[in-house]
Amino acid sequence: MKKSILAGLALLAIGTARAQETPVVTQNFGDTLKVKKDTTYWQRSFSGGANFNQASFSNWTGGGINSVALGLVISTRALYEKGRTSWDNTGDFQLGYVNQRGLSRKAADQLFLNSVLGQKIAPKWDMFASGTFNTFFAPGYQYDKLPANRTRQQISGFFAPAQLTFAWGVAYRPNDWFSLRLSPFAPRFTFVADDAVRVRAGADGIVRPDPTATAFGVVAGKSVRTEWLALQLQAALNKNITDNININARYQTYANYQTLDAIDHRLDLTVAAKINKYLSTTLGVIALFDKDFSENWQLQQTLAIGLSYNVTTFRKK
Repeated sequence: MKKSILAGLALLAIGTARAQETPVVTQNFGDTLKVKKDTTYWQRSFSGGANFNQASFSNWTGGGINSVALGLVISTRALYEKGRTSWDNTGDFQLGYVNQRGLSRKAADQLFLNSVLGQKIAPKWDMFASGTFNTFFAPGYQYDKLPANRTRQQISGFFAPAQLTFAWGVAYRPNDWFSLRLSPFAPRFTFVADDAVRVRAGADGIVRPDPTATAFGVVAGKSVRTEWLALQLQAALNKNITDNININARYQTYANYQTLDAIDHRLDLTVAAKINKYLSTTLGVIALFDKDFSENWQLQQTLAIGLSYNVTTFRKK
């Protein structure tokens, strides 16, 4: 009898020890199942595409110009979530060129980074702090309305301009694919590191270099403009409409309290449709209104079909 009691106690002790090593225990119809606790707090995604177009003509009566076009598009995201804390990081990159008659011209260019640190204060509400940075990879040129002795005039480049914006405020996040952020305090820094982009249009409409001109709101003799008191509103949507179609959209409005008659607006929209495992088509649109850049709306639109590569660790909810 004593041996039976001791054997039973030993088995009970072993079972208790094993139960203590099990992170999570669930019971289903009387059966005990061991479930490993998920400690992976990071979710990541990468989407990249390359498109190539070529056309050549020889004795073609219909006319045409030999051309080669190459474009690269990359979108990345890394999301950290643990308890009430979240850290959402995104990056969007584009660069494309068209070559005609030996002359290369830029067709698309964007370097955009965004990082948001949030602390949940209610089921769908966060307090947050964010940083946003955008510029271009390569120089951009104007080819018309120039003096007779010029074929092109540089009007942009890397860090010419560049904008760095910090923001603090409250965010509405009903799910993982949509967020709305309001920042009553959002200082912004605009950089111009290359005076070659300082140009001025004369009364005749001809654009000429002018080192004394204000470029992108940065006055001559300075390389940075600071806007301390401003409001920023951001809306972001990143959702798979179907298994093969993804839409990624961002809208941002920026209002300097001192110049409320010149509110900035920016919309970034990318729609990617997967044809098969390695082929996709991508539509990209950037619409921008900023009086420091231009008195009119600016628009960039790209449509590409080419190779694609996508990988994600985001969990379906």
